[in-house]
Amino acid sequence: MSSSHQVQHEHHDMMQTNQPHDMDMMNHGGHMMHMGNMALKLKVAIILMIPLLLISPIAGFTILKFPGSELVQLILGTAIFSYSGTPFFSGAKGELKSHKPAMMMLITMGITVAYAYSVYATIITLTGGMAMNFWFELSTLIVIMLIGHLIEMKAIMGAGDALKDLASLIPKKAHLKNGKDIDISELQVGDTILVKENEKIPADGLILGSANIDESMITGESRAVNKKPNDPIYGGSLNQNIPFEMTVTTIGKDSFLNQVAELVKNAQSQKSNLENMADKVAGYLFYAALSVGIISFIFWAITSSFSFALLLAVSVFVIACPHALGLAVPLVVSRLTSISSKNGLLIQNRTSLEQIHSIKYALMDKTGTLTDGKFKVRKVIDFTGRTDILQLMATLEQSSTHPIALSIVNSAKDLPLLSAENVQNIPGVGLSGQILGKTYEIVNLKYLRKQQLKFDDTRVLEFLNLGLTLSFLIDEEKNVLGFIALGDSPKNDAKAFIAGLLAQGIIPVMLTGDNQATAEKVSTSLNIPEFRAELNPEDKANLVKEYQKKGGVLFIGDGVNDSPALATADIGFAIGAGTSVAIATADVVLVNSNPSDVLDMINISKKMLRKMKQNLWFGAGYNIIAIPIAAGIIYPFTGLYIDPLIAAVLMSASTVIVSINAMSLKYDKKTTDR
Repeated sequence: MSSSHQVQHEHHDMMQTNQPHDMDMMNHGGHMMHMGNMALKLKVAIILMIPLLLISPIAGFTILKFPGSELVQLILGTAIFSYSGTPFFSGAKGELKSHKPAMMMLITMGITVAYAYSVYATIITLTGGMAMNFWFELSTLIVIMLIGHLIEMKAIMGAGDALKDLASLIPKKAHLKNGKDIDISELQVGDTILVKENEKIPADGLILGSANIDESMITGESRAVNKKPNDPIYGGSLNQNIPFEMTVTTIGKDSFLNQVAELVKNAQSQKSNLENMADKVAGYLFYAALSVGIISFIFWAITSSFSFALLLAVSVFVIACPHALGLAVPLVVSRLTSISSKNGLLIQNRTSLEQIHSIKYALMDKTGTLTDGKFKVRKVIDFTGRTDILQLMATLEQSSTHPIALSIVNSAKDLPLLSAENVQNIPGVGLSGQILGKTYEIVNLKYLRKQQLKFDDTRVLEFLNLGLTLSFLIDEEKNVLGFIALGDSPKNDAKAFIAGLLAQGIIPVMLTGDNQATAEKVSTSLNIPEFRAELNPEDKANLVKEYQKKGGVLFIGDGVNDSPALATADIGFAIGAGTSVAIATADVVLVNSNPSDVLDMINISKKMLRKMKQNLWFGAGYNIIAIPIAAGIIYPFTGLYIDPLIAAVLMSASTVIVSINAMSLKYDKKTTDR
């Protein structure tokens, strides 16, 4: 197998491992529990519980009693405990190994105490004595606990559906141009393949014809995108109308969907500050429940009876199981990553989103963020009377991928380009290189003024007043030969985006390497209150630090030149679809490249935090109230107490409530109040 085949095969396998069978498990204390095994253990427990309930004393009354029924109770109860209780024993073992006792330890303590005492009570009864056993409570307790865990696991699986959805987008086969069908793991860069009508595209590439493509898996928008020859298309998109051929350009780890899957997977595995706090509280809860349970047992053993004391101690251990607290945050953040990915928002660092309420400033790059980055050459000005300004600049720029460079090269497509040597980037300025043995540089206006080079100020000011970007050509004697005036346009939703930020109480600040006049023109047209112009990439990071002294800062940029600023900001948003989705320094990637998607992320994050806090308050508040009641604090005054069965029902109910609240997190762009 070739190396390219091998890479594709490995990452195809990665997508396959995100299939449902891997989602059918959850981790407690480092121990993986499979949903299928737990469902079987629940069925066995229910089957054995039915005869056990018929022959066990419930509130002093037994439905069916016969000689030897106590021994049958012992056998059935032991079978339920030893087989159906194993998920809790394994989880408790994992918690002990990790030195983080929590819910599994509490459950294990509760059912072990109930089992041990029931065995003791049965032996006393079989030898002629009188003692109340807990076989009824034990069996129902295990059944309810298993049901609660299955509900929890299904909720987590539902929240993780994004990975399964992504894996299902890629078809299994691809049609080669010669008519042969091959597995997608066999595709290579450069292959020409056919995509038929209403088929999903099997790989990233360039379209050779034209078609309407449904890219909703990228953009979150159901509207079809018209693709023309050499436009990029992405694996998993849907061809809506006519068959077309395409050239494969990206496979393996660099393909769009594999990167999306990795981002979603990594985001879901991260732990936020609130989640870490919930874990700590769950750990404290174990020690609190253990202490209260022991104190309760001692108190009621002295003031009432051993059986009653044991019953309340078991109730304390059961009702204190921190399922609700443990699920309070993970389900919400898991749901968050799923919703966000479907809205074209890929979260790489979800913990940063907890700072959303502290954000006061939104610093953003101009080109490609607020403007479309599609520069057009508006005018070529030659100061010397020479006619090769465009040809020389295009020759130097032909190896660059910067939007301005691409526009210059495209404008010179009818000119014969020369050969350029020793082309080097000049950070924050432009580039230099040699053509026919002479050295030339392409520089910006800031450089000319800094070097105090002479040029026609009147001609330059004429184009600056139009809000155009100017690129100058100078020779090795530092003579300014001329310039090219270029312009791009604000994105359609840029003005609405700025208005949306201001409505949120966030002050937008535009940062650009462009000249002052152009920056002012753009900021005025978009109603941006503050801007900084003629910046180098490192200047942007320093400005982020400067604004951070006054409040929280989010930064929006293209993820390449803006990487330092993206990494410095409290929350970094990277603009860019396709392979740009791999930007490592951003917290969130805006796949659709629309700045207004930042508003969606702000609104989703606020809803996420609200759900987290609701769940944490419920999870912690429930235990603060429930544990003392289970310990019998109100029994002397009301005669009411909680037995283990009711404790299990209440504990499971709290888990279900928290799960439902987490899964109710929804976001609809059409109905958002942004």
